[in-house]
Amino acid sequence: MKGSSFSAEVVEPYAEALMAVAQEHNLVDKFGEDVAALLDTLNESEELQQFLGNPIIKAEDKKAVLEQLSGEQIHPYMVNFLKILVDRRRILFLADICRQYQALLRELKQAVLAQVISTVELNDDQKQAVRQKVLSMTNAQDVDIETQIDADLLGGVIIKVGSQVVDASLRGQLRRIGVSLSRST
Repeated sequence: MKGSSFSAEVVEPYAEALMAVAQEHNLVDKFGEDVAALLDTLNESEELQQFLGNPIIKAEDKKAVLEQLSGEQIHPYMVNFLKILVDRRRILFLADICRQYQALLRELKQAVLAQVISTVELNDDQKQAVRQKVLSMTNAQDVDIETQIDADLLGGVIIKVGSQVVDASLRGQLRRIGVSLSRST
């Protein structure tokens, strides 16, 4: 069901409603932090995803777990939003709703998402260099960086911003050399 038009019909209105509440109460950035924390939690726990998506588990049990996970870090409005998703049986779309909220937040702040694939975790200086490169490529005011590790690159990075791809990886350079050599023969 994920990736279908039904999913989009569910995800977009909920993300837009969350953004409307955030703007009304001047909580846009706080909700941005909350959805990032929720996404991290969901990505780290396959069990939590299965628990929330299980239709047999009672709504009250799901709400209790979400409240316990939220603690004091997640804003009460966000916790209420999570409970609404449980009541309406839409909690299985939580990750997609969070990602859509982040997209709306980037649009609001005139920011872009740069997906960076590297062989090792980037340090702060390297992230800043990527940020500057992306700012020079786009008309964005800010850059959100999402990193991914891929040991097959051999070295360097691949930066994806929307449909633009900058392949500065060793594997990419070797591929380009190979193509160049094959053309010259």
